[in-house]
Amino acid sequence: MLQRYDERNRDLQVNVNGRLVHRDEAGVSPFDSAVQGGDAVWEGLRVYGGRVFRLTEHLDRLRSSAKAMAFTQIPSHEELTHELARTLAANGMTDGVHVRLTLTRGVKYTSGMDPRLNTAGPTLIIVAEHKAPVYGTGGIRLITSGIRRIPPDCVDQNIHSCNLINSILAKVQANAAGADDALMLDLAGAVAETNATHVFVVHDGRVLTPRTTSCPAGITRAVVLELCAATDIDAAERDLSLTDVYGADEMFCTGTMGELVDVVEVDGRAIGDDERPTTTRLRALFDDLVATSGTPIVP
Repeated sequence: MLQRYDERNRDLQVNVNGRLVHRDEAGVSPFDSAVQGGDAVWEGLRVYGGRVFRLTEHLDRLRSSAKAMAFTQIPSHEELTHELARTLAANGMTDGVHVRLTLTRGVKYTSGMDPRLNTAGPTLIIVAEHKAPVYGTGGIRLITSGIRRIPPDCVDQNIHSCNLINSILAKVQANAAGADDALMLDLAGAVAETNATHVFVVHDGRVLTPRTTSCPAGITRAVVLELCAATDIDAAERDLSLTDVYGADEMFCTGTMGELVDVVEVDGRAIGDDERPTTTRLRALFDDLVATSGTPIVP
């Protein structure tokens, strides 16, 4: 799975601290905290029919992550929504859009890790692109990465930070193996997530997903659990082993960028067969939900 360039994104207007500039002219200071140490938090958003899906939940998570990292300044939900609306309007975007919203600690007066060096900030960066769900409809193949997910006593993965080296190294392994993405385990050998998405398996109609010990509490993941509860689909959060994965009747991944996608193979083992009734039902419920809900933001 390799994302392709979309010609519609050639002349994007990118929002940097409220200033809308052409993508080729956008930039941040070399003294910005994101450049200096990945000291930033981010959210991925999707726009459907002029509405942003689960906007409040995404902004809540952004604020929670920034507070956990002791940011001294955090824009309000209203300020962030205003700049998001300006960015979408400047690009004439109403549907089929993915937004990367990044908030850094800001600019330092000299290089270094110490947050006391920050004298200007935060830095807000909004990149909106025409982008369909990135995995397509054919299902994806995974390999199990040798890179383990970071435990909460090192760095809490519920801080949605821009330090993604752990995931990038796992993705490098997946690329080298010719797989679409990498399945990542925690230090105890339990399934955590992939390098980019949350993981669900289905056994005898029961939907199971790992606990959020070594992975963030995903927004789309939460939606799937809500849909299960609302439609009497048995679902639970629990530790999963690779044996649980290999023996699953169905498996799928979730995320804002890719929505719900079937996993058809893990480590060379076929997962399930062509009949995926639970995943198919959940995908239809999800599609109905995003088509009828969300925060109106584009006229």
